Amino acid sequence: MNPLKGIHHVTAITSSAEKNYDFFTNVLGMRLVKKTVNQDDIQTYHLFFADDKGSAGTDMTFFDFPGIQKGVHGTDEIAKTSFRVPTDAALDYWVKRFDRLEVKHTGIQTFFGKRTLSFVDFDDQHYQLISDEHNKGIASGTPWQDGPIPLEYAITGLGPVFIRISPFDYFKEVLEKVFFFKEIAQEGDFHLFEMGEGGNGAQVVVEHNESLPRAQQGFGTVHHVAFRVDNREELDAWMERLESYRFNTSGYVNRYFFESLYARVAPQILFEFATDGPGFMGDEPYETLGEKLSLPPFLEQKREQIEKLVRPIDTVRSTKTFVKE
Repeated sequence: MNPLKGIHHVTAITSSAEKNYDFFTNVLGMRLVKKTVNQDDIQTYHLFFADDKGSAGTDMTFFDFPGIQKGVHGTDEIAKTSFRVPTDAALDYWVKRFDRLEVKHTGIQTFFGKRTLSFVDFDDQHYQLISDEHNKGIASGTPWQDGPIPLEYAITGLGPVFIRISPFDYFKEVLEKVFFFKEIAQEGDFHLFEMGEGGNGAQVVVEHNESLPRAQQGFGTVHHVAFRVDNREELDAWMERLESYRFNTSGYVNRYFFESLYARVAPQILFEFATDGPGFMGDEPYETLGEKLSLPPFLEQKREQIEKLVRPIDTVRSTKTFVKE
């Protein structure tokens, strides 16, 4: 069995697919590579924002469950998602951009020796940018070539995922013994774990926190984090390993754009294991990626019903020219 390769994607919950699309497209400059629906709840949009080609390890995805309440941040949650930028100088650019666009942020900080910039969106979903300037390890992706961000400053992929946990000793044992993570650094209550080749794209930050109340999932919170594996054979090996440790799993799930396995590994912490392929390029041309409602083959027969359930969202960008500023 091979080690997990890194972060595959993070899936969160939004109050508004429209506002979410606007924020990630026009503010963050990430490319919408797939507009589809939650395969288990077809009235719910599932939007995938990623790098220029929808590479594994670069995508942040969102559900917009109808009528869901606002989430409450606390302990026992996947608390923050990171995005990688190429250099320390990129963070200076983003401070100015966030100030101009009135995005709330902390200013540039240093965390585990890397320059970072934390910020929130309209739902109080928590994010950070992290500089790759001194990074070693798994490679990042390709910035969206036609987006609004100058390429030397643009987001290229996912960085460390933050998990806030109350039963820390238990969770550390799970990460190390079951998933082969290694703890490589500690700053106060924050512990930095690494997998695979390591680096910003293959790290998890775990905060030991027993003082906050337990988080409540809703819009503005993360639903799950997914880790990269090569193929179905690797998924099956991980399923066997998880079940040998008496974790309940979803069993094999074919998500069409990738193949998956799910397991709840701690209170309110859901892990997914996802293959790098087939990817997002199979059913749409590169030039118009994410512009139409894309459905996997098993849902195509329900297209008419689904299109009545989900309101139209205009995601056409191939006819527009973004000014890089």
